Amino acid sequence: MSRFLALTSSTGFEQRLTVSLDSRHEVQVLHGLAAHETPADVLSRNAGGPTDVIVFGPDVPLERWFALATAFDVEYPDIVVVLAAPSTAEVTLAALRSGIRDILDPGLDDHLLSVALERAAHTALNRKQTALTDAPEGNRRGRIVSVMSPKGGVGKTTVSTNLAIGLARTAPMGAVIVDLDLQFGDVASGLGLEPAHTITDAVQGSAATDAMVLKAFLAPHPSGAYALCAPLRPAEADLIDPAQVAALVNQLSLEFPFVILDTSPGLGDVVLAVLELATDAVWVCGMDIPSIRGLNHGLEVLRQLDLMPPSSTLVLNFADKRSGLTVKDIEATVGFPVDLVLPHSRAVPFSTNAGVPMLQSGRRDPVSKGLGSLVAKIATGATGAGVRNSRRRMAVS
Repeated sequence: MSRFLALTSSTGFEQRLTVSLDSRHEVQVLHGLAAHETPADVLSRNAGGPTDVIVFGPDVPLERWFALATAFDVEYPDIVVVLAAPSTAEVTLAALRSGIRDILDPGLDDHLLSVALERAAHTALNRKQTALTDAPEGNRRGRIVSVMSPKGGVGKTTVSTNLAIGLARTAPMGAVIVDLDLQFGDVASGLGLEPAHTITDAVQGSAATDAMVLKAFLAPHPSGAYALCAPLRPAEADLIDPAQVAALVNQLSLEFPFVILDTSPGLGDVVLAVLELATDAVWVCGMDIPSIRGLNHGLEVLRQLDLMPPSSTLVLNFADKRSGLTVKDIEATVGFPVDLVLPHSRAVPFSTNAGVPMLQSGRRDPVSKGLGSLVAKIATGATGAGVRNSRRRMAVS
């Protein structure tokens, strides 16, 4: 059972909220939010047990909600905050920055509203379980490694799949790769897998709350790694929202020492949502002007949003001395050191087409050596997810 506090003066929204929550949950509606009310003020009006979810109604200016949500994120990180408002790109970005975990369109039908509220309750439960797991013996969550690139076609999936294979060797049965390119992901083909289930199955039903059910949806790889592959049909991506993905990644981090995220190109809603949890970022950049400029803009956006993970690694792929660019040129442009240089190699496309990652085949190649160095760096890292969360809260405050 979860306890909801709804902040709204809208009678219509109050009625819909009451109807959409089943009898397993409690809800209390607080009317008349004061102009400078703090989280402590709000919680002092709670007449029941501990609060799990705060629901902001559609009748208060968004700026007020964002300020209050930021304060909740800093002072009460185990409470999930959701917002009832029409979803736009600007609203989504502002909501993510302030710590709001989901946006509920007021026009949702009762069934979809009920599903969204149930999801918020599950997320709150996961947060509380994580807090109990992390204390007092320290952080037990696995490392969440987000492999990213603002531009496509730079070898991001090649890096991700080899990273999963390499980490599975250091931690047998302890690495899982998640394909977050929800429309056109290639993790399955890159690993030579034909999965019976995809991420579409994993974010629905009992898998969203039961770790044993979730593990049944993972595709095992001969290396000892596991994979959660992209939907079979691009249209299924519309059925998966950022909050579901964030909850999924959080759940996997409680079960596996290493969670590798092969993200889609750019900085979409899903990428921003998982960056909130990421302990490590691996940036993959090609040795060409569009790729370098895209990386520079992407890093700038994440710095502004305070979403840079504690540990970052820049991988320069397809390196070629004849390109007219040098490593120093790239570092000067992005303001970031290049950690790993992977040269052009004819073995890479052969590996990709065969569905056998370089680190699985054991072929001697400069690219294999470089990927092995990346695995070693991630495997020996010391930054945990709990550090990421505290860092973000300090920055916000």
